[in-house]
Amino acid sequence: MNETPEVAVLRLGHRPGRDERMTTHVGLTARALGADRVLFPDNAGSSLETVADITDRFGGPFAAELTDSPRAVVRNWEGRVAHLTMYGEPVQDVESEIRTTLQDDGEPLLVVVGAEKVPFDVYEAADWNVAVTNQPHSEVAGLAVFLDRLFDGRELEREWEDADRRVIPQETGKQVESLEEE
Repeated sequence: MNETPEVAVLRLGHRPGRDERMTTHVGLTARALGADRVLFPDNAGSSLETVADITDRFGGPFAAELTDSPRAVVRNWEGRVAHLTMYGEPVQDVESEIRTTLQDDGEPLLVVVGAEKVPFDVYEAADWNVAVTNQPHSEVAGLAVFLDRLFDGRELEREWEDADRRVIPQETGKQVESLEEE
């Protein structure tokens, strides 16, 4: 889809019963806004199922995976790491550097999105600690803004493969078209 190397999103942490919708929305946002895959903690199976179902119905490619050790994913990532945190450098100050670095070195990017308090070793492992404002807000909003800036808006024109249905844009109302052959 994109001119950059692989972009994976890691949801670092998941509190069952509390984070179900938020974790699912991290995955759906990653998919819709240009990432290639999302990795969830192994206790977020229902989020994985939802994202996989949406990908089956509305197209891909996009992968959703579980990991038993999200922090090990960060430690062992063979590529660059961008950690989204309100304590980081403003996205508008680092987006160009990130984009250029990825294009120049061709390494994959891991975008880390926290849930509960993020351990300090994640901050240290990151090539960039990036803030979408330095104010508290939703990690889903931060991920959306970051991916849109990373891809320079190109993700909004994406063509989806193997979709069973698609949304037909219109001024008012809702229309979903089935693409299955009858």
